Amino acid sequence: MTDEEKQAAIEAAQRVVDQVSSYQYSAEDADMAAELDKGLAEARVSLSDDERTRILAEIDGLKDEESSTPQVRSATPVA
Repeated sequence: MTDEEKQAAIEAAQRVVDQVSSYQYSAEDADMAAELDKGLAEARVSLSDDERTRILAEIDGLKDEESSTPQVRSATPVA
């Protein structure tokens, strides 16, 4: 995988995270996870289990309005 492909995957995943964060932060945890997974599938990118867990926890932290939108650190394109 090239650096350009990695960067494109991260950018696509970040768009999904931004959308889920802005519209779903007040939703139940299971709903947030489902929306994140759905968006990532539509964007044809995936996150590692650790990255997904971290992002969901940070989105959950937005409920307290003390956190900012999580930043995707790594993602991979789905073949």
